[in-house]
Amino acid sequence: MLELGKELLKRLDEAEGEGEGVPLAVATVTAVRGSAPRPPGATLAVDRDGTALGSISGGCVEGSVHALCTELLADDAGFGAAVHSFGYSDDDAFAVGLTCGGELDVLVQRIDAAQRPQLRAALADAAEGRAIALVTVVEGPGQLLGQVLTVRDDGSHLGSLGDSGLDREALAQARAALEAGGTRTVKVGPHTSGAGPLTLLVECALPAPRMLVFGAIDHAAALAQAGAFLGYRVTVCDARPTFATARRFPYADEVVVDWPHRYLDTQRLDRRAVVCVLTHDPKFDVPLLTRALRLPVAYVGAMGSWRTHLQRTDLLREAGLTEAELGRLKSPIGLDLGGRTPQETALSITAEIVALTHGGSGTSLSTGIPIHHDDARAGAARPDRRTEPFGLAEAVDVCMLEPNRLV
Repeated sequence: MLELGKELLKRLDEAEGEGEGVPLAVATVTAVRGSAPRPPGATLAVDRDGTALGSISGGCVEGSVHALCTELLADDAGFGAAVHSFGYSDDDAFAVGLTCGGELDVLVQRIDAAQRPQLRAALADAAEGRAIALVTVVEGPGQLLGQVLTVRDDGSHLGSLGDSGLDREALAQARAALEAGGTRTVKVGPHTSGAGPLTLLVECALPAPRMLVFGAIDHAAALAQAGAFLGYRVTVCDARPTFATARRFPYADEVVVDWPHRYLDTQRLDRRAVVCVLTHDPKFDVPLLTRALRLPVAYVGAMGSWRTHLQRTDLLREAGLTEAELGRLKSPIGLDLGGRTPQETALSITAEIVALTHGGSGTSLSTGIPIHHDDARAGAARPDRRTEPFGLAEAVDVCMLEPNRLV
């Protein structure tokens, strides 16, 4: 539900202004088995006039879920929440099943007036980019199904799942999910109220991850645009005020004039942050990478030819970096896509970031490898893995910076 924070919050505000009692029915994916297009937490919302927001399956079961939401809104005397399962159907695959062969469970519920304070708080925090967890009972006794509890990263919470022991477990699970940075389902209980065991969906919304791009060159402008498209909060930093201007980088959230290593020292980055070093100048690269490779960030990449990479690696060793720290460096930066333009280079870099984040290989799906990767595999992505020995950005770098060198 949190993925539609801004849209749902706006609709709730409109409904209250119009005096509507139950403005929305919301369908949320609570479990996925096998191959499915959307993960737990994916949401489809339907209002009273039938307008749909979001998606839960990329089209396979949208029609059926939309009908369930519409029926729920029309039947004010019916249950407020119910879980429905969808799987592959040979007879009517496009109407009610997943043609990809997977299965998913979907919680369909009305937005009840009693839930609005905690839902509004969660949606408002998500819309403003603040860290928030929304805990929902998705399997258990009917009277608890759909009950919600919201938890902020400072430990404060709003609402109750109806049992003090359950609330304590839910709070612990929410804090763990906020720390890990992902949506999950967990089983808890039984509890003193006799309600248990239960299954909880813990949805998390976090501030946008950071992308720090060092080097105010054309490739940085293209990378800032690609990063913004992927949902990163993008910062471009360069020590040269002539080049580091907001006009040159309209897709960056901020443009900073400072020495790269000095700016990095002022930042608090989490493990989702990515650092892209495009300066390919030792006086900038070495002090910057010496710091970046010792931070618990998701990705550190540096542009340069293979000759630049080898020289830079020697300088980083001299600066005191260990082999393990050097092993985290993606250099030359990017995957081998064969392109040359700044936009193609940006695609190469972001493709490598996405592959590393989700445990992908960068291999063509037509070779028969699995289409979807689970969280466990994504977490096992090796920080020193490369797909190809020579990347797109390096070829571009050779052409730009070392035109007389034969690759």
